[in-house]
Amino acid sequence: MSDIDEIIKALTEFRDARDWKQFHDSKNLASAIAIEAGELNELFLWKNKLQEIESVNKERLSEELADVFSFAFLLADKNNLNVKEIILKKIDLNDKKYPVEKAKGTSKKYNEL
Repeated sequence: MSDIDEIIKALTEFRDARDWKQFHDSKNLASAIAIEAGELNELFLWKNKLQEIESVNKERLSEELADVFSFAFLLADKNNLNVKEIILKKIDLNDKKYPVEKAKGTSKKYNEL
């Protein structure tokens, strides 16, 4: 069993033990990702200096990231999407949109390169 499969199994066992699957439709899982991403962003709110930004509380950072990942994995599982496959496919797509010779060192969007 892969690490990702092990994580999804643990998440679904946790969810199912609490009878929460009934609440985990695709819309609610997507909303949960957005809400948890907002909480992740809150950790960085009003921080402007690099030292401030990079010294955010790592325990809180790990908790908020875990929430985002958890709901993302559950949404992928709900829709029978293989996490490894969809991420590798997206990397390949981005490689075509952002070729190294054009994108290296710039934050411009692909249509501005």
